[in-house]
Amino acid sequence: METEALALAHGADFSMWGLFARATLTVKLVMIILIVASFWSWSIIIQKLIQYRAARREADAFDHAFWSGEPLDGLFDTIGAEPSAGAEKVFAAGMSEWRRSHREDGGLIPGATARIDRSMDVAISKEADRLQKGLTVLATVGSSAPFIGLFGTVIGIMNAFIEIAEQQNTNLAVVAPGIAEALLATGLGLLAAIPAVIFYNKLNADSERILGAHEAFSDEFATILSRQLDA
Repeated sequence: METEALALAHGADFSMWGLFARATLTVKLVMIILIVASFWSWSIIIQKLIQYRAARREADAFDHAFWSGEPLDGLFDTIGAEPSAGAEKVFAAGMSEWRRSHREDGGLIPGATARIDRSMDVAISKEADRLQKGLTVLATVGSSAPFIGLFGTVIGIMNAFIEIAEQQNTNLAVVAPGIAEALLATGLGLLAAIPAVIFYNKLNADSERILGAHEAFSDEFATILSRQLDA
């Protein structure tokens, strides 16, 4: 019996595909879920890296234009009321409310400062939703993928022990293939979770820095408008 078990072990395919093919349906489903989650995470990671790089570049360009000395009305007419860049959206929201706060006789409607601040806060909130969209997926994959993989491993080991009981053979050559299949699920869980956790922390910090810059600009712009109101 040991000779037969050794022959089966030598003939077994221990490649990734071979281990997947021999796994039970439940373990296969777990592995497929983890593979899909991993590809989904990487697609979000790449998209966000590109998005944040573009956001920083657009913010730098707008910051240069804003502090270049060009009149604010002229800059607003240049970028329009609905720009695409985040910093420009904050500026456009403030300028739009600034213009709406003027009466026909040129005077200002009371409470203009508070309305301008709220308009820019709303624009920053919308930009935060856009920047942080998808990060919850990374957090979910990072926290749940190891447990999903562990679930697959538990099911795989249970099936391995059942097979041992049916064959009435505890030889390592019989046990090893089933254990290897089971541990593959844990490996895939870690493979999906580790990059998701690392890049979630990085991307979340990047988004906070971008939003912090928007909030700082909002405060500076509100101060400029408030100075004009006092004048």
